[in-house]
Amino acid sequence: MDIPSVKNEDQYEALRDKGYSKEKSARIANSPNSGKKGGKAKPYEDWTKDELYKQAQNVGIDGRSKMNKSELIKALRNN
Repeated sequence: MDIPSVKNEDQYEALRDKGYSKEKSARIANSPNSGKKGGKAKPYEDWTKDELYKQAQNVGIDGRSKMNKSELIKALRNN
């Protein structure tokens, strides 16, 4: 089995257990804020549509180019 290089092995394995693909699990586990506690970021409602789009792109949300701001927020929260 060829496992991609990941920064946060525990998070990668947890995502794989949830059914995420190897690629998506590695991408999320390698994100700059991987494994850090939340609470310091501003709420998605305060983000610009462009910021939301880039975040959706980072986590691999399909169909993001056709989404409006509220749809991007919903997709990010349910991802």
